Amino acid sequence: MTPEVWFLLAGLAVLLLAWAGWTLTRLRRLEVRVDRAWTTLDAQLQRRAALAEELARCHPAALGEEHAARLAAAAGEARTAGAGDRELAENGLGRALRELPGDLPGVPAALRTELAGTATRVVLARRFYNDAVRDTRELRGRRLTVLTRVHAGRPLPRFFDIDDRLGAVASSTDGAGRTHE
Repeated sequence: MTPEVWFLLAGLAVLLLAWAGWTLTRLRRLEVRVDRAWTTLDAQLQRRAALAEELARCHPAALGEEHAARLAAAAGEARTAGAGDRELAENGLGRALRELPGDLPGVPAALRTELAGTATRVVLARRFYNDAVRDTRELRGRRLTVLTRVHAGRPLPRFFDIDDRLGAVASSTDGAGRTHE
């Protein structure tokens, strides 16, 4: 082989190593981003469940006994659900919150505002988490990444899909976060 061929092969090897290093660094950063986004999403989901429990426990007359019992059960299930059942439990809690009447007489405005704000933060946190998962899966699914098996030993993150439409409790505030009585 001629020296030019050796230089070409060495250059290609250096390029492949540089690409692998860059990709591995990017994947590690995405993994941290996914972890942080999950922590934020989990905190918002736990906060929503705690507020729903407080609403059901402290204001059953405003909700109606049936709604209060359903909301308390859904909130308890959402707080204790395992990894596989989490999405179902969160969907149940979201559905119970959307079924609440639009006007909640006797419920402090601060609680309604906090619940509406938390619902909005859940939507945003889920979006950020799923964006991080999408970016990670896209980079790990690229042909060269798959062929070189960069990060192949790490599990792929899962999307978190829940129905997080804003419901009746959220409609009691306007866009600026002010509660309408």
